[in-house]
Amino acid sequence: MSESRFSDIAIVSCGTLSLELNHLRAEGFLDTEHLYFTTPGLHEDIAELERQLVDRIRKAQEKAAKVLVVYGGKFCYVNADCPTRRMQTIIEEQGGQVARIQATHCMDMIAGEEERERIAQEVAGGEKVWWMTPGWIRFRHKVFKGWDKGLANENFPRHTGGAVVLDGIGFMDRYMEEHPEEFLEYSDWMGIPILPYPVQLDRFRALLTEQAAALR
Repeated sequence: MSESRFSDIAIVSCGTLSLELNHLRAEGFLDTEHLYFTTPGLHEDIAELERQLVDRIRKAQEKAAKVLVVYGGKFCYVNADCPTRRMQTIIEEQGGQVARIQATHCMDMIAGEEERERIAQEVAGGEKVWWMTPGWIRFRHKVFKGWDKGLANENFPRHTGGAVVLDGIGFMDRYMEEHPEEFLEYSDWMGIPILPYPVQLDRFRALLTEQAAALR
């Protein structure tokens, strides 16, 4: 492993990616002592998302001069009441050395658009896919808070290629073995098959490293 890249940086992330970030810290890649998470699924409640994000950034700034925010820029924060207010706006308002990972959403952090297109072609013949990461499985009831079967039926079945979980931590094998009934119930609720797809976390590591360098 190369020299320290994150020891003087605090990381603030959506809780949906806590599984991957804790995995990277456990393996020694993320050599930071400061990880802060917002509640998973707050893209459904942007007022609470903004409140928690600002709170976590301020707490992070008490521990480190540099803060790396792990949130997507295009899809994670959509403010219908004020369309010009974006995730980057919130980041810039925090002052100091605060940077955000350059990706559109959590799935894009794990696999870029071209890789997702390749995977969709491989597993679904190019049909439309609903993308997820392990956090969308682990934190299902938070990510889909307030969703009933009717809302699920309006959204998921149009994804004729099914739901693909981009798994870079070996989560799905354990989950399906330990909770087979939950897995089948989840798929039934969505109305489409859930397909685990193992990936490497190389893109995620590179995006984190890129912004760590930018903070310097």
